[in-house]
Amino acid sequence: MAAVRRRSIGTGFSVAIQPAFIIGTVNEDGSDNFAPITWVSATCEKSDDYLLVISMFGSKMTKLNVLRNGMLSVNLVSRDMLPLMDYFGTRHAKDGKKDAMEYSVSRGLKADVPVLDASRWVYECKAVKAFETGESTTFFCRILNVQCDENAVPEDTFDVDLTRLDPVIYSGRYHSIGEFLGRIGDFS
Repeated sequence: MAAVRRRSIGTGFSVAIQPAFIIGTVNEDGSDNFAPITWVSATCEKSDDYLLVISMFGSKMTKLNVLRNGMLSVNLVSRDMLPLMDYFGTRHAKDGKKDAMEYSVSRGLKADVPVLDASRWVYECKAVKAFETGESTTFFCRILNVQCDENAVPEDTFDVDLTRLDPVIYSGRYHSIGEFLGRIGDFS
């Protein structure tokens, strides 16, 4: 393998490669609220018990709703949902209802959270811990249910076919995943 020539570029750059999600919450008045969040990861609490780790910056309504009642849906954004994500990201709940674009919503199967019908992978969650860092709050969320497109149901934990889910990947710009490269152990 050839050596790569690198140079220092400063600390303001990020190669934080993140799947894009739209977080669904319920406002105090009972209406649904959605906002795109890309700071989503997972950690293992014990054996096969995963927690989603979600960081939210500022004082957006989505963050305030999670702080208030702890419940949220985490809807994976596929390429066909990119206009909806962009719409939600350029409108704020404080400016009124986000209803200028057509989309359909149902309720979670295990939690009373709004779920985007177009999403191919949805987590229904309850935030169980929150940590403040400056203007960001990081939530550790217990996964109560996972809904998956019936055409992409994995056989096991490591069998998720991202090419079928067609997720939008965010790194300051939007990207997609185009090809399956192999499994762990295929290259050694």
